[in-house]
Parts: sequence; structure tokens; C-alpha cells
Amino acid sequence: MVEARHEVGLTQGEIARRMGTTQSVVARLENAHHLPSLDLVTRYAAALGRRIHFDFVSAK
Repeated sequence: MVEARHEVGLTQGEIARRMGTTQSVVARLENAHHLPSLDLVTRYAAALGRRIHFDFVSAK
């Protein structure tokens, strides 16, 4: 997540404002010490101008 944010040249504070949250929420999200909600990750991606893509593949 941090790499994607750096690619678009935004700070945690700028992402937070775009998400409608605080910089500390973004820091915790990027820290990866907890499992975030899909909504939070989707909002983060949208703030970056990106989208999330899931792909189901065979477990075999």
C-alpha cells in the first residue's frame, strides 16, 4: 500500500483527507498489523485513483 501511495506522490494526510478519515487511520492501515475492512481498503484505493481486483484461482 505504501508503495502505491508513493507512486502517486501523496502523503498519508492527503490520502486521509480524500478518504474522509484521519492520518492515524491511514498509518494503521499501511502498518498491516490488523485486518482492515474491505470498505476501508476500497476507500484507500479510490483515494489513490486505483481499484481493487480480486481473482479466484484453483487451490490445486
